[in-house]
Amino acid sequence: MKTRPGESTVRAAPRLQPCAGAVILGLAISIVAASGALAQSRPDVGEMIDDLVTANHILYHQGVLDGFGHVSIRDPRNPSRFLMSRALAPGLVAPGDIMEFDFDGRPSDQQGREVYSERFIHAEIYRARPDVHAVVHSHSPTVIPFSVTQVPLRPVATTASFLHAGVPVFEIRNAAGMTDMLVRNSSLGKALAATLGAGPVVLLRGHGNAVVGPDIRRVVSRAIYAEVNSRLQLQALALGGPITYISPEEGTKMEAGRDANRR
Repeated sequence: MKTRPGESTVRAAPRLQPCAGAVILGLAISIVAASGALAQSRPDVGEMIDDLVTANHILYHQGVLDGFGHVSIRDPRNPSRFLMSRALAPGLVAPGDIMEFDFDGRPSDQQGREVYSERFIHAEIYRARPDVHAVVHSHSPTVIPFSVTQVPLRPVATTASFLHAGVPVFEIRNAAGMTDMLVRNSSLGKALAATLGAGPVVLLRGHGNAVVGPDIRRVVSRAIYAEVNSRLQLQALALGGPITYISPEEGTKMEAGRDANRR
């Protein structure tokens, strides 16, 4: 496999086949959450690191992440920093791989470890969005067609109601001309964060997406259901005829309910 600078192509154990139905995916999240792997109350930093590791593994097994992609959380000890693994396939991440970074993408204690080249996605989103406490960048495969066509990604399933406000597409050519399409520096990270705006998801043309949330559980759910909704929307489009999407009013009410359940 052709490698990308700063990223590992080492594969983890064979992945479970991605679930075809949103209900089964939701059950997977519920089981992990119920077991205490993803804490519901505000945990200490050790528990948050465990949650971050678990998030990497869930997203790998659900087919959202593969040998590439990364997950981060805002550091609960210092909101001007974030925590993310060293450059490693997500299915292999362990607590000892988690590193601290500042908003310029600099690790606090690198110790010779490789770091993800696209860490600036996370850094600049955290800088721009104080409400964001977790970020996923993936190459989630079924979202990509919506980034290269004029068909917008819209919510068809209740589990993807967070898409109701619209999903922008980041065109890296507008920010830097012809590149290798990786967000390798703060300037590109800022442009991406500006395209994301106040929303929960931004697509990267021909590349993948960045998903944000108020905590690690919510961002894991959103990253999974952005992929699931993309598959469902493609199926609905293939059937032909008008599609009844989740309306902004319905989506707002659903998201308000999820916000209330966090309190």
